[in-house]
Amino acid sequence: MASNLEQFKTRALARTGVKKAYDELAEESAFFDEVLKARAESGLTQAEVAARVGTTQSAIARLESAEPKHSPSIATLQKYAQALGYKVKVRLVKDERPLTTRSRRRAAKAAARRSA
Repeated sequence: MASNLEQFKTRALARTGVKKAYDELAEESAFFDEVLKARAESGLTQAEVAARVGTTQSAIARLESAEPKHSPSIATLQKYAQALGYKVKVRLVKDERPLTTRSRRRAAKAAARRSA
């Protein structure tokens, strides 16, 4: 039998606006899952990571929270990763989703500027 949470999620994701927002956050959520998994595997508490990074436990909690108002810099993520015995790799990956009309217009304008 599905839990109340699973039932709620199923009903919520059936709504178009909710599904779109959920999908847009999927990559960010996956990244923060990796962050939390790395700390769990390191066996360190937030306070211990903070001491290694040279910051406060609350700053580490904010970094791990995926709070939309807080977007850590790459340098901060590198310090965090190093404290855990990891390193950060940043890559640009081609988005295979179809472009929207607005995106196509922007891409065409950018191409025209490059060729001018």
